[in-house]
Amino acid sequence: MASSTVPGGVPPAGTDPAPPGADPVAGSARPARGPAGRGTRTARLVLSVGITATAVLAVLLVPLLVPLDQQAVDLGAKHLPPSFTHPFGTDALGRDLLLRCVYGLRVSLLVGLVAAAVAAVLGLLIGGLAGAFGGAVDRVVMRLVEVFTSVPHLLMGVFIVAMFRPGVWPVVLSVGLTHWVSTARIVRAEILSLRSRPYVDAAVSGGASRLRVVTRHLVPGVLPQAGLAAVLMVPHAVWHESALSFLGLGIPAHRASLGSMINDGRGSLLTGEWWPTLFPGLFIIVTTLAIAGLAGLWRERLNPRRRSELML
Repeated sequence: MASSTVPGGVPPAGTDPAPPGADPVAGSARPARGPAGRGTRTARLVLSVGITATAVLAVLLVPLLVPLDQQAVDLGAKHLPPSFTHPFGTDALGRDLLLRCVYGLRVSLLVGLVAAAVAAVLGLLIGGLAGAFGGAVDRVVMRLVEVFTSVPHLLMGVFIVAMFRPGVWPVVLSVGLTHWVSTARIVRAEILSLRSRPYVDAAVSGGASRLRVVTRHLVPGVLPQAGLAAVLMVPHAVWHESALSFLGLGIPAHRASLGSMINDGRGSLLTGEWWPTLFPGLFIIVTTLAIAGLAGLWRERLNPRRRSELML
């Protein structure tokens, strides 16, 4: 067959040149990988790491350096605007909002990390069971996944929290038991893909047992995806905990929680006092976006060919 280009690599007359970034062999467009793209990814990485590290150091060191009695009330200093003494102002009971935001973020990150770990382990076990055994086991597990998917997460979380006394661990349990579905689907799909790989066929042909194939070939292959799913679940778990706290569920009223602080500050908006609502909301948004940014960069490393299709 005659080539469509002349020996010098110039396309013949009457044909359109290939678009910038197009693969001359495959003929498909590739994402541009110039200094601008690398600079953007570097800036995202530095910003996400900096914000996440600052949040982690704050929740670890501030409670040790500045012990706070969360029930202490100073009515003489209530509703003070942001100042040098109180950078975030004070709430309706005269409590410093900066310290309470740090303590609230501590609760949110604890719930998010532990709940994401619980959900990831459940998803890995259930999705791995469905993908490794297949057949009737796969069908039964997927019907179970559909049942959990049909019920809204928040409604199921409220039902689980209502069965226990208020506390952090009932919230962790509710979030973990309602957010394993996505991880299970990812693990199942990845295992089904790995089962068709030549090295798995070679292991089966060589007489390897099902348990050995699962533990030596399938599980190690899905751990990066399961870990990524767990990191992506942390921001979602933080938002879920904040929603439950906003509704007055789960976290006791005397403990600082970002969701309950936003709920407490709603009435102050009518009198022009915006800081009791703004700063707890910013703590939630900025921290979760930073963690999601780290997860997005990890996902780009796992799937470099789809980098241009990924979103934060």
